[in-house]
Amino acid sequence: MKKTIFIFGLLLLIIPVFAQEKLDEVKVVKKRKGLQKSFTVTGNTTLVTSKELLKAACCNLAESFETNPSIDVNFSDALTGTKQIKMLGLTSPYLMITEENIPSVRGASQAYGLSFTPGTWVESIQITKGAGSVVNGYESISGQINTELIKPINDVPFFLNAYGSTDSRFELNTHLNTSLSDKWSSSLFLHGNTRIAKMDQNRDGFLDNPLTKQVNMLNRYQYYDAEKGLVSFINFRYMNDKKQTGQLQFNPNTDRGTTNSWGSEIDTERLDIATKVGYVYKDLPFQSIGFQNAFTSHNQQSYFGLRGYNIKQNSFYSNLIFNSIINNTMNKFATGLNFTLDNYQELVQQVDWSRIDNSVGAFFEYTFDNDDNFSFILGGRIDNHNRLGTFVTPRLHLRYNPWEKAVVRFSAGRGKRSANIFAENQSLFASSRVFSILNTSGAIYGLNPEIAWNYGASFTQSFLLFGKNADVTLDVYRTDFQNQVVVDVMQSPQQVLFYNLTGRSFANSVQLEFNYDFTTRFKMRSAYKMYDVQTDYLSGTFQRPLQAQNRFFANLEYETLPFLNSKQWRFDFTYNWIGKQQLPTTKTNPTNDQFPEFSPAYSLMNTQITRVFSSVFEVYIGGENIGNYTQSRAIIGNENPFGTSFDSSIVYAPIFGQMYYAGLRFTIK
Repeated sequence: MKKTIFIFGLLLLIIPVFAQEKLDEVKVVKKRKGLQKSFTVTGNTTLVTSKELLKAACCNLAESFETNPSIDVNFSDALTGTKQIKMLGLTSPYLMITEENIPSVRGASQAYGLSFTPGTWVESIQITKGAGSVVNGYESISGQINTELIKPINDVPFFLNAYGSTDSRFELNTHLNTSLSDKWSSSLFLHGNTRIAKMDQNRDGFLDNPLTKQVNMLNRYQYYDAEKGLVSFINFRYMNDKKQTGQLQFNPNTDRGTTNSWGSEIDTERLDIATKVGYVYKDLPFQSIGFQNAFTSHNQQSYFGLRGYNIKQNSFYSNLIFNSIINNTMNKFATGLNFTLDNYQELVQQVDWSRIDNSVGAFFEYTFDNDDNFSFILGGRIDNHNRLGTFVTPRLHLRYNPWEKAVVRFSAGRGKRSANIFAENQSLFASSRVFSILNTSGAIYGLNPEIAWNYGASFTQSFLLFGKNADVTLDVYRTDFQNQVVVDVMQSPQQVLFYNLTGRSFANSVQLEFNYDFTTRFKMRSAYKMYDVQTDYLSGTFQRPLQAQNRFFANLEYETLPFLNSKQWRFDFTYNWIGKQQLPTTKTNPTNDQFPEFSPAYSLMNTQITRVFSSVFEVYIGGENIGNYTQSRAIIGNENPFGTSFDSSIVYAPIFGQMYYAGLRFTIK
């Protein structure tokens, strides 16, 4: 299989393209960076462009952050192959993840939702550190990630992306776009992926990656009338995702619900319908009104060994936003109303945890910008939630440019959320741990809502070093939890406890980033990150498990000068050093089923080479984990998966070794 894929990739590199293109005009174009930071935007926001998304395999949204120093990407467990992201030392539930400013990955989709958006659908990603805007809700604590999809009005008539890898994963993406009239455009995005071969490189008797099948379709319509100042979007999406994992000999037709062999299946079906309407007042271009509505049906049917877990979430979201000014354009404001309804039908080992959540809120956000060196955004919202009560959410973002090519930013804000303890911790189902909830007097699973304050500062300075562009950024952030739902795996390897925080819990994050352009076509990006994330558990104060205290990141990119009808080579290399991590306790297990207190440090290297044959055709080959580092033992108790020591959730490093891939991109313009 590996040889076949590699030969396929090499053949692609020598495919001749005999298309001749007529040169009609000459354009002078400024070269754009894949990651862009502004000196004038108030928030600490990084824009990830479509160019950056081409630098890695980027098969889905979870894999779109491999070359981004602000986001840490880790595997969530040793079985499902699912990647989770962290920012400022906190996992994705503490991020607000939106799609075109509509909440997307939340509730039932927290564990796998990032893998449900194919990378080729994404136009750009905005990553904001610290508390987000009150316009988008009250749940964000450590930051916000907003994804913008490709707009029908800007899309090409046809796009094809094919991908295959040595871990037997194959993908096909097709985009079809058409103009229905002078004001209506439509795009149809089709995505399919599958993993067909069973692999067990570490010989522990379990699949290193699950067998998968996913079908994903998105049909979106865009209406644009420049004269009337009207724009609208309508999206229809359907997704079906199936995963099978477990022991090599597991057969779901005969072994499900038995102790013949251990296995798991996760079947998810999802339907999304979203609409957006925006109107800019013709005689008042600074004034606009927008109305967003979204309906989602997420249905996951799954089991992990003998433990069943089913969750269905029907959600409706509505947001009305009005934007205008006060006296002049230096004083702007946004105000509006939110409504959210979540109907959860959740069954955990025959225990029914179903509930209905709803909230209505109003927000007001004032922005001052002197169009020179100072701006701030002061926002607040008040919400009434049937379980969380009535509460206020304040947020502040501030920017100051003390001198040329320098910017200082500060932010502070409060976030509040209800923890979906089972959906967010599904990796623990693939273990023999007994789930126990303590302090059952709260409104959500008997627990109280999570409340945290996040505040931090950032400084960026751009300068010339040896006559070349360089910049340095220092980010310092802290998150203080007033209450947190503690997921305690430090008490005993045979159980996981959920309880309200009784002491302190905080996350300190320091990131020092240095970027340098050796030439206009050879660039370096680097960052050192230090995390101090501590929680008071029943058994004492520990660093947050499976969170490296120190990390180093470096990315090198080089591309040749385009020649002969845009022919070009592009090279990319990414290095990650991950320091030691606190591991969940295993000290009461039998000696053979114990892990040390801390994991060893290790390094990961990824690379990709792209050959551009023309403006419409290119091929790429690449490798991940080319140093072939793997966790020495991924699953505790793998010899007896129905025993008391079995645990596949303690994953601090890759399970699968070297992985190589090849693919092509073809466009009709």
